[in-house]
Amino acid sequence: MYAATGVLTVHTERGTSGVPANRVAWTPAGRAHRHSSHGDTDMRIVFLPPPLARRLPDRPAVFLATGLAREILLALTGPDNYEPDPRRYTGSARTRMLRVLVDELREAQEQPLFLPEASDDRLQALARVMLDSLDENTSMAELGRAVGASSRTISRLLRTELGMTFYEWRTQLRIYRALVLLADGYDVTHTAYACGWANPSSFIAAFTAVMGSTPGRYQASPSGAPQPADSSRS
Repeated sequence: MYAATGVLTVHTERGTSGVPANRVAWTPAGRAHRHSSHGDTDMRIVFLPPPLARRLPDRPAVFLATGLAREILLALTGPDNYEPDPRRYTGSARTRMLRVLVDELREAQEQPLFLPEASDDRLQALARVMLDSLDENTSMAELGRAVGASSRTISRLLRTELGMTFYEWRTQLRIYRALVLLADGYDVTHTAYACGWANPSSFIAAFTAVMGSTPGRYQASPSGAPQPADSSRS
């Protein structure tokens, strides 16, 4: 699943993945999932035959969209694939393209913007409180009191259930919300403050560290963040 423009959100039993236009989401057959879109989203879906699907993880994953992977996805799902000429590519040509696509995904790094689903009631309540108040820099102790848990308990639950620190979890929530706001057309300054950063500069630094592009460049590019050259494969 690929968003040529906009942002997709893929929900599974494990949690929620943000899939902007420089990522590709993979969901194996038989895995229950749902998705939603944000902004002017152009969603493309490609189905893999079982022999090729078995070469990818047996769990949902999100990969960096290389330039070649993106072009194959666009070519296989563009308007030329439908009426009045639904067979732009022969069956053998499509199979070859799918093989290259799978090779690209296998070589690409997994780069999820993943919000794992907590099972503990206190963490679930904490997530709701945080999502409703991301523009506030409320301390973990204050948030913990709101859900009836100490800072120590929150830290332990985050570590054991989600494998994250409180800071890492909140940053993921903020970046995810920022992607949605940028897709909906909000500018960088508004997005920075709405997601809880003290100033646009700190937001730009955090966003760039996760997404590999400044929010301004990401928002301006119709196909997501520009892809850096991969010197390791030249």
